[in-house]
Amino acid sequence: MTPLLMSWRCVPCCRSGLSWCVTRMITQTVLRGVHKKNKKKLINHSPAASWEERLSDVCTPLWRMEYKEQLKYKLEALQKVLRDLCLTVKERGGQLPDYNGLFCLLQEVLPSPVIYGYRNKSTFSVNLGPNGDPKTVGNYVGNERDRSIVCVRTDHLLNIPVKHKLVAKCYEDYIRQSPLPPCLHFRDEGHWHEIIVRTNSNGDVMAIFTFYTKHLPQDKVLSHILSLKEYFTHGPGSVCNLTSLYCQQKNPATNQISPPLLLHGSPHLTERVLGLDLRVSPTTFLQINTPGAELLYTALGNLVKNRSKSILFDVCCGTGVIGLSLAGQFQEVVGIELVDDAVCDAQWNMTFNGVENCQFLVGRAEKLLPKLLSERNNTEHVVAVVNPPRAGLRKTKL
Repeated sequence: MTPLLMSWRCVPCCRSGLSWCVTRMITQTVLRGVHKKNKKKLINHSPAASWEERLSDVCTPLWRMEYKEQLKYKLEALQKVLRDLCLTVKERGGQLPDYNGLFCLLQEVLPSPVIYGYRNKSTFSVNLGPNGDPKTVGNYVGNERDRSIVCVRTDHLLNIPVKHKLVAKCYEDYIRQSPLPPCLHFRDEGHWHEIIVRTNSNGDVMAIFTFYTKHLPQDKVLSHILSLKEYFTHGPGSVCNLTSLYCQQKNPATNQISPPLLLHGSPHLTERVLGLDLRVSPTTFLQINTPGAELLYTALGNLVKNRSKSILFDVCCGTGVIGLSLAGQFQEVVGIELVDDAVCDAQWNMTFNGVENCQFLVGRAEKLLPKLLSERNNTEHVVAVVNPPRAGLRKTKL
């Protein structure tokens, strides 16, 4: 399965209201509604299905389809959602422009330039495998509600790069020879937990592992962490050729997790997106498919041409890549982001790339936007682009 290029809320707007919008709610509704209705068609529920097939169904549910079929399916799913939204609005007395029965204008789905191994970030969990080994590194199959989770290796998944799989395999090899138990899901014990792998287009690799410290004195914690560092830098794990290795410590008793601690290599990766050099920290959000993101940002730029006297609000801006990539088309760009580290990265990216008409603010969009809009002249034209987190946007009146 290949990615559905992320859906956005891109909103040219004035003080009087929004002229049009395409919201992430569409994607969420597709996943919850249309996909749920078609789930039996997409997922093989046969008891004879292998663990690998089950994991593919969970992580890449369209993997059995040819890519053209996937795009067609996604387009039809979006059309149905927009048609249902249009009917709902009209039933409640609302008035809408005519878009052939759809809630808003819908363009064709753009195919991804990269179909396989496109992920620049993968998270691997540790839990009981199909053979009962509690030190299996992979992704989950099963149901958290009835605690039937099984951890399956990801070697066969089409969307995960080879370098990510190699780090996961080496991590599994290490924790299996470690005397410490893993920290299993639903259990308040053990120490070895998940590992996150990040890569860039240059092939650099960053790994961030999480270690639970409960019931271990600090000198023992340090000893095991340094042992893993030695394994990845000078031992069998050095085959991964890590550019960066980080550790996060977590105490289940307090549920507090420490900031990532650099054990080896460079503190950041650098990714080039549409001519911009972007700093990638351990906690940085970056679109999971970099070539697909470039295609998406280019399409977005085409939607907001001739805005040299307008102001762009990049809401939920993350590291600022959207605002920075569009800065040349606007008089001013204002990015709003809740995560401090992301704003630090955005400011670094702005300075490093020589962009001068941007500012990035830390805070909740629903609190900052009303104040920022009230400070603007009512004659100023404002454009907003929103790429919210997975949970979507809060219901807020501006």
